[in-house]
Amino acid sequence: MTVKIQEPEQSESKYAETARAFRQNVKKDLANAELRENFHGAMNYLMAKRAASFPSDDELETLRNQCKLIKQRALLKLPYLLEKLESNLQANGIHVHWAETITDANEIIAQVITSKNGKHIVKGKSMVSEETALNDYLHARDMEILESDMGEYIVQLAHEHPSHIIMPAIHQNKKQVADLFDKHIDGFDYTTDVDALIGEGRRILRDKFCHADVGITGVNFAVAETGTLCLVENEGNGQMSSAVPNVHIALTGIEKVVELLEDVPPLLSLLTRSATGQAITTYFNMITKPRQSDEKDGPEEVHLVLLDNGRSQAFADEELRQTLQCIRCGACMNHCPVYTRIGGHAYGTVYPGPIGKIISPHMLGLEATKDLPTASSLCGACGEVCPVKIPIPKILQRLRTESVKVHSGSPDELKGAGSNRKPMEATIWKIWSFIHKHQGMYRFSMWVATRLRGLLPSKLGVWTQVRSAPQLAPKTLHERIQARQPRG
Repeated sequence: MTVKIQEPEQSESKYAETARAFRQNVKKDLANAELRENFHGAMNYLMAKRAASFPSDDELETLRNQCKLIKQRALLKLPYLLEKLESNLQANGIHVHWAETITDANEIIAQVITSKNGKHIVKGKSMVSEETALNDYLHARDMEILESDMGEYIVQLAHEHPSHIIMPAIHQNKKQVADLFDKHIDGFDYTTDVDALIGEGRRILRDKFCHADVGITGVNFAVAETGTLCLVENEGNGQMSSAVPNVHIALTGIEKVVELLEDVPPLLSLLTRSATGQAITTYFNMITKPRQSDEKDGPEEVHLVLLDNGRSQAFADEELRQTLQCIRCGACMNHCPVYTRIGGHAYGTVYPGPIGKIISPHMLGLEATKDLPTASSLCGACGEVCPVKIPIPKILQRLRTESVKVHSGSPDELKGAGSNRKPMEATIWKIWSFIHKHQGMYRFSMWVATRLRGLLPSKLGVWTQVRSAPQLAPKTLHERIQARQPRG
């Protein structure tokens, strides 16, 4: 049995390009009834699972406060903890590499693979590798790379990127997956039985694990105290990718470091319950060293690639730094009314939903993502369910301000700041501000507006696409109150 996977050519800016098409993507996906039905059912299920896993509101609030402080303590000490992590990892025999950009990360990984004459790679679930478009990069260098997470495997076959950070193929139903397998897997015995579909994928992947030269995974927590890499998963693909091939490469963002080993259990408890409603996942892998002389399994070499890619920019700003507290549970997406209706691909970014709206501007710049912060009703659901209490609505408002501010050219300025600023709109608001600061001008303007109310057009651009045009009263409130007052 063979699998036909043809990777597209890598484009360094492909996510920036698709993010710019957000408005067009939204229109297309809103018109897709099947997609909306898939997401509606999945989100309702996940919200119910999360609610059931936290029967005590007091316990949930205590745990959220604890984990928020753990992440904030780690971020406060981030430069020191990263150096300590590097030191302890190297003492444990793990190679550490630093990557400022996604190009740096891809080049480092390709060099490690080439140095081992590697051609066949299996990859456990890793959103950071999606961020770097690693699959495209390695495929362009004649290397075979296969996703081993079932959801990632499905989207790889479909030539898509994940639509959810926890469940990559949540946008597809079982018939769509069966049709995909029928198209790409030779000898596939067509079925829509979910267990049979999963079994089909596992049979293919098991053979790939055994013949892979290199395994690549992400990292959920990197413990500075002990130099330990922690992987959270349900399918065993992370364990197989990290333990079966002779070389294991872990790729993660610099914000995943935590200070102490004892910080991990509360974070793990909050992550799994917030993400899938599980008390704990099926597998929790802790990697501290490569294979030792008295051990029978495990990789001979372990490498860790620490990626920045805009995270330092977020770290430098005290308010935006809170974005880096994220533990990638996806709870904000599951409860977001916008994400539920348009799905993950509409955003055009690696990280969709509320968390994507606040982290993508640091990775791609506000010029490419200027529409994302405004794609929110600011209902606050994302902030209410965030396990580490990231004030997502507040940060969205900050990013909206950044996108329309006057570009200063300061080195500390957010990349792409001011890109959504419109001269006409800015002029209108200046006039509005001037009128409202001067009482006489305000009253005169209101008097004129009420008398000329009949000239107000019935269509006011995008405002009246989903709203009725405002109807002005014949007289202002001041005039009506004055008319009620007795004379003399």
